[in-house]
Amino acid sequence: MDKVVAVDVGTGSARAGVFSRNGDLLGRAEHPILMNRPKPDFAEHDSEDIWQAVCRAVRAAIAKAGIVAGDVAGISFDATCSLVARDRNGDPLTVSPSSENRWDTIVWLDHRALAEADECTATGHRVLDYIGGVMSPEMETPKLMWLKRNLPATWEEAGYFLDLADYLTWRASGSLERSQCTLTCKWAYLAHEEPGWSQDFFDKVGIADMRAKGALPEKASPIGKDLGPLTAGAAGELGLSAACRVGVGLIDAHAGALGVLGGYAGNLAEIHRHLALIAGTSSCVMALSQTRRPTPGVWGPYHGAVLGRCWLNEGGQSATGALLDHIIRWHGAGGEPDAAMHGRIIERVQQLRAEEGSGFAARLHVLPDFHGNRSPLSDPHAVGVISGLTLDASFDSLCRLYWRTAVAIALGVRHILEALNAKGYTIDTLHVTGGHIKNPLLMELYADATGCTVIEPQAEDAMLLGTAMVAATAAGLYPDLAAACTAMSKGGLERRPSPEMRGALDRDYRIFLMMHEQREVLDQMA
Repeated sequence: MDKVVAVDVGTGSARAGVFSRNGDLLGRAEHPILMNRPKPDFAEHDSEDIWQAVCRAVRAAIAKAGIVAGDVAGISFDATCSLVARDRNGDPLTVSPSSENRWDTIVWLDHRALAEADECTATGHRVLDYIGGVMSPEMETPKLMWLKRNLPATWEEAGYFLDLADYLTWRASGSLERSQCTLTCKWAYLAHEEPGWSQDFFDKVGIADMRAKGALPEKASPIGKDLGPLTAGAAGELGLSAACRVGVGLIDAHAGALGVLGGYAGNLAEIHRHLALIAGTSSCVMALSQTRRPTPGVWGPYHGAVLGRCWLNEGGQSATGALLDHIIRWHGAGGEPDAAMHGRIIERVQQLRAEEGSGFAARLHVLPDFHGNRSPLSDPHAVGVISGLTLDASFDSLCRLYWRTAVAIALGVRHILEALNAKGYTIDTLHVTGGHIKNPLLMELYADATGCTVIEPQAEDAMLLGTAMVAATAAGLYPDLAAACTAMSKGGLERRPSPEMRGALDRDYRIFLMMHEQREVLDQMA
């Protein structure tokens, strides 16, 4: 038994990978999951559908790897920070205005709890010092407040509230232990303090009974802790042996951070120079340090949310890949934003850049905050801005807008980096993983717009690799998480910034900052 299985549940699918103890991916499979959008800003999953997708993906990955169930020593899970509600019998409990119990999960990107998030921020409570000073509607506290106020029957019947990763480890092992990653990053739990829960905060925001209703533990469990073996039922559904151990999991972006930064677990003195950029539908930036570095507008510092001896600062952009998709759908020359359409646009952008040089789309500018600004402004009410539109509705005009949106996404990363470096980080290297590594425009811009060296991981799927490191720890293949990370890390390929692009992108960045100021003035006038 020297193989492990990693499961990654993203916004639209469940992915599973089988790994060797050295971190080699032996087999990978994916299965889609459902999403319900009953109203604008509402997004819901069916957790039973997610579990079945996980089981299908795991069985298919095992088949592709050509191994048998008894070869797998450990399994762990990462998932989006979505909120699962279950009743006292453990059955699905509705979170939906439709009242259908099948929709029992509020998706991470759901912004129904904007008002509740603002109320949390207005308390000025010290827990806010560890989430960048502003509560996000993507965190669990405001979503729980919304549930109690708007679906009182759900609150009354509740027996379990779980972050999605913890729901998956519960389904697999029967354990209700919760990850130090999920609780610290999304539940206002302070892992560096004893007790970790600040009951007076939950009293203030009207959910004093949250822990009792949700069966939340007194203390979070470290990432990679062995929760015990798979239950017989879960083993059967997953196609694994009941001897397989289950490891405490983590949020998907944090698994990606582990996958690309885990190789520095044995050299923590240098880790503050390296940033993980987990970029797909949205983007997360993860910075690790041995010292606590509070940064306004950036979540954290969180203790032990990725590596046990490190503090984590987490920034992000709520819509990046999703924004490029939106631009394609929105434009008259666009259509379905599938891989072929993105590829066609990217090819034409490169042709136009070659023809027009640095003047390509130079008067077109974008603020990418179409779904709020997660970092460094921490303003979920922020909106996107486009300056420089004309009556041109051709395909080339779509290509210009796509390019300038990509530029804006990269400048947003620079904005976050400058906030972090102002607080003591010296970040000069970006480790990029996720869907954006397939987009050559973004990969070029991440280097050129930030001035950082960009590392594209050699690992085929860094998020799955991070979770495999966790599974290997739980299985006892390594003595601790740091040892597993060091042994299984795969390194990456370097891309250095182009000096020729620096001047134009510096100008774009000055315009980018001015547009933020102008938007604020307009908002005040309105």
